[in-house]
Amino acid sequence: MLVVMSTDATRDQVARVVQVIEEMGYQARPMPGAQRTSVGVVGNDGRVDGSRLEALGGVAEVIHVSKPYKQVSREWRPENTLVTIAPGVVFGGGEIPIIAGPCSVESEQQIVLAAQQVRDAGGAALRGGAYKPRSSPYAFQGLGEAGLKILAEVREATGLPVVTEVVDPGDVDLVASYADMLQVGTRNMQNFPLLQAVGGVGKPVMLKRGMNATIEEWLMAAEYIAQRGNLDIVLCERGIRTFEKATRNTLDISAVPIAQRLSHLPVIVDPSHSGGRRDLVLPLSRAAIAVGADGIIVDVHPYPESALCDGPQALVESDLRELAAVAAHLSPLVGRTLTPAPAVPREPAVA
Repeated sequence: MLVVMSTDATRDQVARVVQVIEEMGYQARPMPGAQRTSVGVVGNDGRVDGSRLEALGGVAEVIHVSKPYKQVSREWRPENTLVTIAPGVVFGGGEIPIIAGPCSVESEQQIVLAAQQVRDAGGAALRGGAYKPRSSPYAFQGLGEAGLKILAEVREATGLPVVTEVVDPGDVDLVASYADMLQVGTRNMQNFPLLQAVGGVGKPVMLKRGMNATIEEWLMAAEYIAQRGNLDIVLCERGIRTFEKATRNTLDISAVPIAQRLSHLPVIVDPSHSGGRRDLVLPLSRAAIAVGADGIIVDVHPYPESALCDGPQALVESDLRELAAVAAHLSPLVGRTLTPAPAVPREPAVA
């Protein structure tokens, strides 16, 4: 349920609505907007008497949210949610950030080189997995906390915010202490204890669509995160599993506008895991920008031929520069601009 306040509602009237909702045994979530404030009723089991709220001063209307996912729906919040992971790096607004980096952190040298390439090409954030869930138990699983420390050191040197995956609820606090954004991968989209844990840690979350998940299931997974009070969620379409063998996955490009119509959360695209081939990343990125995606995340590796994870789909430096140039050219055609690389941190002055 959503209580929409009138445009001239006072703070005291909003506070009174919150008080009454809590007296009824539910949680209240005030949501200030550009024109008016709305107050969401959390924990509503369908038996809330809306007439008691409609009678309060300053209330314009009470809306019953019909979607099974409540807080991430457009009914709950008509305006787009803007998710900021670092100063100047915002998803869901007028700019399109590019997140780039290797699928997994292999060494300090590898990450330093990759970060330099990402910055020089105009990327807005660095990705890299310190923990990697793999299909084979014998494949490289990541460096763990040592990889997180490397990412944090590179962030200090380059100014690039860090996006990294978390796979275990017990690791959430540790990963959050190093990362600017937590990634929940396709295999963990319905790991509900993990979703609840990342929802309660106070960091932005990127939620990748499960390879076999419907759009509704994807949004329901996001609801688990939102239930813990965190609406800083970026949805990521990364391709779904179909009968087609020519690509690693099938990019569901229609999922972008559909999810944006159903939800106020930003939606980005992962063309690397969709196509699974380096030569497909650029054309799929073009499609993502044209359809209105709020960002792109791509694999980049300084030495793809020796990568321990997903080398065939990783871009090299020249590929990333071409992608950034194409993104900068296409973005204005859809009313947007490309997010510039963050400023390089200054060295402290020597006394």
